[in-house]
Amino acid sequence: MTGKLPIHLSRQGQRSLRDAEVRTVGSENEFMTLERVSYTLDSTLDSVNKAEQTAEALAAKMPFEEEDCHRIAMAVREAAVNAVLHGNAYDPKKKMTVSFENTGDSLVIKISDQGRGLRDADIPDPLAEENLLKQSGRGIFLIRSFMDEVKIRQLEPGTEITLVKHIGQAGTATEERQ
Repeated sequence: MTGKLPIHLSRQGQRSLRDAEVRTVGSENEFMTLERVSYTLDSTLDSVNKAEQTAEALAAKMPFEEEDCHRIAMAVREAAVNAVLHGNAYDPKKKMTVSFENTGDSLVIKISDQGRGLRDADIPDPLAEENLLKQSGRGIFLIRSFMDEVKIRQLEPGTEITLVKHIGQAGTATEERQ
């Protein structure tokens, strides 16, 4: 089975996934796809939408359940919103970088911003009584519940969050902070 993805991403220059074939080879569990795709986006909500749509399209090409595809897309959306809103503060001079990698047994997604950085101590517990009625502050919590692994790394400047979803596993995140 061969398919085309309708989403533009750059890979080593300006190659588009529209021109790249995604094939399922042999059984449903074997994939021959672009191994890694990354691109740089402006700090806008349109970029958040692109990242989310790309995540869902790529996850759908892997043997994830439909529900997992939606969870992956939601986690990417939350991480991208954090990068654009909290990290880059919609600064047009700052960019968000997103990469997707199909390792054969996992989908690894990295999202980085050029903001002031995220300190773990600054992430409130959304289940704490004083935070239960707040309308924000649940993004990282959702990301951790939807993905199998979540890693947050300080950059100079900015933050990189790595999201990993393993094929055939339920979402209980292990966490690493650097």
